[in-house]
Amino acid sequence: MIKSSELILNPDGSVYHLNLKPEHIANDIIFVGDQNRVEKITQFFDSIEFSTQKREFKTQTGYYKGKRITVMSTGIGPDNIDITMNELDALVNIDLETRQPKEKLTSLNIVRIGTSGSLQEDIPVDSFVMGQYGLGLDNMLRSYLIDDITENDMEDAFIKHTNWDLRKGKPYIIACSKVLEKKFDSDQMHKGITGTAGGFYGPQGRVLRLDIQDPSLNSKMDNFKFNTVRMSNLEMETSAIYGLGKLLGHNCLSLNAIIANRANGTFSEDPYKAVDKLIAYALDKLAE
Repeated sequence: MIKSSELILNPDGSVYHLNLKPEHIANDIIFVGDQNRVEKITQFFDSIEFSTQKREFKTQTGYYKGKRITVMSTGIGPDNIDITMNELDALVNIDLETRQPKEKLTSLNIVRIGTSGSLQEDIPVDSFVMGQYGLGLDNMLRSYLIDDITENDMEDAFIKHTNWDLRKGKPYIIACSKVLEKKFDSDQMHKGITGTAGGFYGPQGRVLRLDIQDPSLNSKMDNFKFNTVRMSNLEMETSAIYGLGKLLGHNCLSLNAIIANRANGTFSEDPYKAVDKLIAYALDKLAE
């Protein structure tokens, strides 16, 4: 039995942070970072059957073109993804009354819809990026046993190429769900390695008043390539989603609307339009 100190439940029996019970979620789930973006997606639903919010975790479940879908805000960063993925898995794969893992496990389909900055000049603002791989620069996933799910050769090549300082922890690389990659693929999708940083400023090479450990890291990441796969963009959630998804048996894919191009210093004139286009695309693919 899983102890109450490890799997914390609210007085009403819902999981602690997400404030959800098993019946509240669909098998197809969309992640967004911003809680205000949840309703930007569910406004297109035919109906909404459930809605709740606790802290930054806002959830709505309803129907789009006959498909039951949950939309959930995770907040920012790998630490929040650790909470979200573990509590979602508990909802479907642990009996919350007996506190025992279920014999028959459920696999969720999880699609992140986010905004991101491109690292390549030829991936322009307002375009879409699909993360074929998530590159974790954050250390969170190293708390788990991940050696069997990582792309070890690609990791070693990245460490060598960037002259990575291992005092910051060893980067990890994990592939997306091939099932979802095939489902969401199209001519309008750029593909590549989505980098996941543990912060927004220094960890992503931004300098305000503090010097950073490796001022040239972004440019080294820009030109990293492994076989035919290159770095595409940098954000704060994808690799954590991919890693926990693989460990727990869920299908995960990260899609990003590019609102900034770090290579040429441009920013979208209408980032909301790009995000809305990506939302419409993702909803239709999920409903197919």
